[in-house]
Amino acid sequence: MRIGELSRLTGVPTRMLRYYEEQDLLHPERADNGYRHYPESAVYRVQQIRGLLDSGLTTEIIRRVLPFLNKPDEIHLHPQCLTPELADLLEAEADRIQQRIECLSRNRDAIHAYLAAVRSS
Repeated sequence: MRIGELSRLTGVPTRMLRYYEEQDLLHPERADNGYRHYPESAVYRVQQIRGLLDSGLTTEIIRRVLPFLNKPDEIHLHPQCLTPELADLLEAEADRIQQRIECLSRNRDAIHAYLAAVRSS
């Protein structure tokens, strides 16, 4: 399939699909005319990429774990994938996400406090 069809099937803009290719996350074949050609499995691959990005992982981490994933709705790292270096990277990423959660929680609490003060006035 061509990039426009992959975009339609996944809901991911063509510009973003090209970015995934630049980041070495997608590997389309090229036709003689230069058009990208994606296999049917690219739909699942894009879904995996989106899910991993939405969970807060960086493209660097995704590039390292993506070859070991084979189902779009399951994220299980193969033991061979989890090197000490990647474990450290994932640990740092989990810490970064936790900091974001704490910041968002503080912001949520501040909004609730503001609303409570305004509503009681």
